Amino acid sequence: MSAARPANEGQLAQDLPGITTYITGHDAGSGETIVQHARPGKWQSIDNNGMAFNVAFTTSNFPVSMNEDIDIATHDTRLASSKLGIVNPGGTVLRFVDFAPGFESMMHRTQSLDYGVVIAGSIELILDSGRRQVLHPGDCCIQRGTNHAWRNPSPDAWARVVYVLQDSQPIKTADGSVLMEFLGRSAGEIPSSGNA
Repeated sequence: MSAARPANEGQLAQDLPGITTYITGHDAGSGETIVQHARPGKWQSIDNNGMAFNVAFTTSNFPVSMNEDIDIATHDTRLASSKLGIVNPGGTVLRFVDFAPGFESMMHRTQSLDYGVVIAGSIELILDSGRRQVLHPGDCCIQRGTNHAWRNPSPDAWARVVYVLQDSQPIKTADGSVLMEFLGRSAGEIPSSGNA
C-alpha cells in the first residue's frame, strides 16, 4: 500500500499514510462549528520498533465535559505527563497501533473493554488458550479483558489497527479471582494503567 499522505515524523511504517487528528469545536464569536485543531500523529516506538503507538485522543471521565474545552486541556495534560498506560483510568483512549512485518506483541491483559478495527494489512489475534483468529481490513475485535497478543502475519507489509479502550470494572473469573493488568515483556516500557 502506498501512502496517500506522507508519513508523520517518527512514524516507523513508511508505507502507511500519516495520520492527522482533527478536533472540532465552536467559534467563540459566532458560535459556528469549526476545526479547532489539526494535529499530526506523534508516534511512540515500542518493543524494539516492533510496533508504534499514536494516541489521537483520551478522555478522563464519563460522561465527558467539553465545556470551555476542558476535555482537550485534560487530554493534553494527560499526554504531557508521560504516565498514560494502555488504559486511561475512568476514561477512554483512541490509539492507532502499527505492527511491523512478522512482529508478535507481548501477551498482555488490560482492565478494559476494547474495540479494535483493522484498517490496513491483516493482524492475527492470539489468545492464551492457543486459539488464533486472523482479522482483515474492516474486521473488528471486541477485547473483553482477556489475555492476548497480536501478530502481523505479513513478511513484508505493516499492519495498522485503531483501538478505542474504555476503563472497566475489575474482571472476575467464575471462581471469584480478579484478573489484573499484565503487560508481559513490555512492563516498564509501557507505564501501568493504574486502574486496578
